[in-house]
Amino acid sequence: MPSDASVSLLVTQFLATPALEWIAVLSGLAYLLLAIRQSIWCWPCAFLSTSVYVYLYGDVRLYMESALNAFYLVMAVYGFWFWHRGGPRTSTARVRTLHWRWHLLALVLIGLLIFMSGTLLQRYTNQANPFVDAATSWSAVWATWLTARKILENWWYWLVIDIVSVGLFAHRGLVLTALLFVLYVVLIPFGYRQWRRSMSTPA
Repeated sequence: MPSDASVSLLVTQFLATPALEWIAVLSGLAYLLLAIRQSIWCWPCAFLSTSVYVYLYGDVRLYMESALNAFYLVMAVYGFWFWHRGGPRTSTARVRTLHWRWHLLALVLIGLLIFMSGTLLQRYTNQANPFVDAATSWSAVWATWLTARKILENWWYWLVIDIVSVGLFAHRGLVLTALLFVLYVVLIPFGYRQWRRSMSTPA
């Protein structure tokens, strides 16, 4: 059971959450809910959320996360373009799967990038949690690409990334963002099921 002091600290941090973080969190939640429904409007929400997080993560010395969100900005534009096939509300780009060899190759490459970037960040910067931040960031680059291309397995990557991210952001004082990622973890199974079901639906 959490102590009264820890609960009081959590409440204080929650009430002190700046308006920018509220904007990022609410638009980030809207992104996931719309992505589950395969609505193309998830990408403008992603663009808004990540543009704010570029600043917020840099401010708490999570430089890999800040750079990652700059990448998200580009991918939000790409995702909107790729999904935009049949109309302004939903996308007709079909959900598909990727051969396991591509996943294995991606995981090996991600592991190498984590080791190299984590080592550099630890040696030359004041980066907080360099290897954890590098792990979530490089994994999210791959998962974002899979999401933009409507690859079903993206949900499994996000599940692991978001579980780790809850602790990472809570440790850096981004309590509201940590709670957002708790919601992500809860919603991800619904997203996976919805996307998998759509694969058997006629185009």
